[in-house]
Amino acid sequence: MAKFSFDIHASEGEARTGVLKTPRGDIRTPAFMPVGTAGTVKGLYMDQVRQAGADIILGNTYHLMLRPGAERVKRLGGLHKFGGWDGPILTDSGGFQVWSLSKLRKMTEEGVTFQSHLDGSKHMLSPERSIEIQADLLGADISMQLDECTDFPVSHDKAAKSMELSLRWGRRSLEAFGDRETQTLFAIVQGSNFPDLRKLSAEASIAEATSGGYGGFAIGGLAVGEGHEAMCETLSFTTPHLPKDRPRYLMGVGKPIDIVEAVYRGVDMFDCVIPTRSGRHGQVWTDRGPYNIKRAEFAEDRSLLDESITCPASQDYTKAYVHHLIRSKELLGAMILSWHNIAYFEDLMARIRASIASGTFEAFVRGFRAGWPSEKG
Repeated sequence: MAKFSFDIHASEGEARTGVLKTPRGDIRTPAFMPVGTAGTVKGLYMDQVRQAGADIILGNTYHLMLRPGAERVKRLGGLHKFGGWDGPILTDSGGFQVWSLSKLRKMTEEGVTFQSHLDGSKHMLSPERSIEIQADLLGADISMQLDECTDFPVSHDKAAKSMELSLRWGRRSLEAFGDRETQTLFAIVQGSNFPDLRKLSAEASIAEATSGGYGGFAIGGLAVGEGHEAMCETLSFTTPHLPKDRPRYLMGVGKPIDIVEAVYRGVDMFDCVIPTRSGRHGQVWTDRGPYNIKRAEFAEDRSLLDESITCPASQDYTKAYVHHLIRSKELLGAMILSWHNIAYFEDLMARIRASIASGTFEAFVRGFRAGWPSEKG
């Protein structure tokens, strides 16, 4: 299996900045991956995603396998060609969506049988099928092992059993993935909020020697209702058990304050639907938290969305105009805010990388914490 070169250029405390090199291009870390659920980052053209500063996007196994179908995507040239994105793509395994969206699901050692949220049709997702979809049919540069998303809150015993199942599925995912020159596979560390389980999961994943082991390590099972402080605590006792020479990916996170705190604890990669999902509902993201452009105070506000962000969406439209678009339910309003929010998140990552490189990240974190509203953290 390919283990993409991961060069750490600078570090400060646990935070580090560098480059993950893939055959389709370099990924500057810490990196935020816009979510392209169904082969598109909602509301944006791919050149806008690239212009906003993204080096990599995320594709969704569950949604693409149901519609239009992974085999169809393969026939149409793979996800890169199908979606018009020539950079790296990471795909999730489908496990989280099965857990969160399926009307009915049955978990066994073999895999998970579930009912589609679209039409009720039944499907089987095993570690082997997940890898086939991600690596062979969609053509992902980075695939994820199939795991079970653990419920929260959960007992220690149930969390242990869930974690152990994910480890067994991870071994099967590795075997199915085999030896590939231009693609890699990430492990997913589980264990809920229990330090001993996170340690066991990390150590067992690192010990896997099949096909050369994993190319990176993800931290799963967070941002599922545990809250910001518990997430930070879990990261603090998890990242020390992960290899320093491999990228660390925090799945499904998150708010800007979550990202800053996770980088502070040694995380390198992130994804979240927040920028586009909240943009479609009128939320504008800033270093001081989000605000809703639909509020009456913006009806005659001639200031720009955010002139500090180098993005047409941020610099070319007044708050009054976007307020009007969103209140009128015009598609352009959702498009502008989604574009701005992606650009803001990518600008945040650029500032984080620059502060680590210059040795000022501690000061950056202190300032960010001070400006973030506590009720939104």
